[in-house]
Amino acid sequence: MMEKITSVVHWLCYSYYLYLFGYAGLFKVLQKPKMMTSMLSLGFDKTWTIWIGIAETIGVVGLLAGVWNHQIKNAAVLFLFPFAVGALIAHFAHSEYKHFYNALIACILSLCLLLTEKHFKLFL
Repeated sequence: MMEKITSVVHWLCYSYYLYLFGYAGLFKVLQKPKMMTSMLSLGFDKTWTIWIGIAETIGVVGLLAGVWNHQIKNAAVLFLFPFAVGALIAHFAHSEYKHFYNALIACILSLCLLLTEKHFKLFL
């Protein structure tokens, strides 16, 4: 029973994580005006915003491929985690609390995905 609950939690976290990074990456790559204005207010010009969006989109592709290969999914989460932390710090530093929560949720979901993945182990 506990294994089933853990699996449900994992895939719910995965779905929302995919959504968060999916729209964030695509909105940057597609240069949605609201996203571009927000990124500019954080100090990122058009070039940096597009490169960040490309990197996030690559991470999302890895997440999607991870449905069939857990190692790719784990690597994608580890790849995207620094973007979540960076977004959290950037939004917090600029007092953009509206977007701060999505970044915080992405950080928490990163950890949740790794902790609930039975094929992931962290050795210190």
